[in-house]
Amino acid sequence: MASDPNQIDDRKTPGRTMRAAVLRGQEDLRIEDVPVPVAAPGELVLRVGAALTCGTDLKVYRRGYHAKMLTLDRLFGHELAGTVVQVGEGVTAFSIGDRVLPLNSAPCDACFFCRNNQQNLCDDLLFNNGAYAEFIRIPARIVQKNTLHIPDNIPFEHAALTEPLACVIRGLEESDATANQTAIVLGAGPIGLLFIHAASLLGLHVIAVVKRKDQVATARHFGAEQVLRISDVPDPIAAARALTPEGRGADIVFEAVATPEAWQWAVQMARKGGMVNLFGGPPSGTTVSLDTNLIHYSDLTLKASFHHTPATARRAFDLITSGQFRAQDFLTGTATIEDLPNVLRRMLKRPADGIAPEIKTVIFPSLASEPTAHATIEEHA
Repeated sequence: MASDPNQIDDRKTPGRTMRAAVLRGQEDLRIEDVPVPVAAPGELVLRVGAALTCGTDLKVYRRGYHAKMLTLDRLFGHELAGTVVQVGEGVTAFSIGDRVLPLNSAPCDACFFCRNNQQNLCDDLLFNNGAYAEFIRIPARIVQKNTLHIPDNIPFEHAALTEPLACVIRGLEESDATANQTAIVLGAGPIGLLFIHAASLLGLHVIAVVKRKDQVATARHFGAEQVLRISDVPDPIAAARALTPEGRGADIVFEAVATPEAWQWAVQMARKGGMVNLFGGPPSGTTVSLDTNLIHYSDLTLKASFHHTPATARRAFDLITSGQFRAQDFLTGTATIEDLPNVLRRMLKRPADGIAPEIKTVIFPSLASEPTAHATIEEHA
C-alpha cells in the first residue's frame, strides 16, 4: 500500500517551514509551522494558488479521520490548484512556473479493479492531502497520471472545482444519464448543486428536492426546472413523483444527502425500470430498510458511485474550462489559511432558514506570506 506522501516528517528540510493545516483530532484542526516539502524524483512541489472547502473535508474534520483518505496528524485538504515551484528529477511534462491542477488521487492501473475499468476502486489508490498549506508535494504517480495544465484564462479556484465535479460526472455516467431524461436530485448542498448543474448542462430535466428556503432559488439558478421544498408538502415522495411526466417517477434519482431517510425516499421516487444512484455516503455502520417488493417488481437498478477516475477528471476539467460551467457561482466566500478552523466551525452550524449558507469557500494560503506569482521554494524560505 502506498504511503501518505504528506505525512508530517520533521526530518525534511530543517529550518525551512510553511504554514499548513494539520488534523490533530476530532474537530481539532491547527494551523502550524511545518517543513516545506521537497520534490523527490518524479514529483512536483506546488505553491498553492487556491484550495476549496469540501463536504468530505468537513466530514473528516467532524469525525477526526477518513478510512481511505487520511488519519490523524496529517496535512489537510484535497481540492486545489497552484504553480509549480520545484520539479523532481525525471519530470519532463512540467516546468517551474506552470499553472497546474493535481487531482487528489491516482490509481495503480495494475490491480484487478484497474484492469476491469474500475480505477476508483483501485487496491492501491494513492490519495494526496495537504491543500490547505502554502506548498504541497505531488507524488510521482499523480504527476504522471492525474495532473493537468491550467489555461491562463482559468483562475486557480475554478480549476480546483474539478475534483468534486469529477465525482459527479462519474455518477452521471455510471447512471447512464442522457439528454431529455427526468432526474430528481435529493439535496442542495455543494454536491447536490453540482449534480443539478451538471445534469442540466447534459440536457436532463432536473427536479430538485430541497430542505431549506434559500435552497429553492439556488437550485433554480443552477438549472433545476422544478424545485420541491419538503416542508411545503405533507408527502414529499408523492409530491416529487407528481412533478415527473405522467406522475411515473424519475428516470434517475440522485441521492446527495447521505441519510437513511433520503436513501429510502430516493428508491420510492424512481419510476418502474428507473435508476437510483445512492451517491451520499452515510457514516460507517449505517443501515437502511428498503421495500424489497417495490425494488423487485419495479425492476429498479440501485447503485452507488464513489470517487472519480482520471477519465472523469478530464471530462470535468474540460467542462469547467469550456465556459459552460458556472464555476464562479459555486465560490461564495474567501478566507486565509489562518481563518480555516473558524470557517469549518461555521460550516458545522446551520444558519437560520432563509440565510444562504456558503457553497464553497476559497482558501488562499498565499495571502499569509504573499510570495510572488512564480516564486521558487528557495525564494520563499
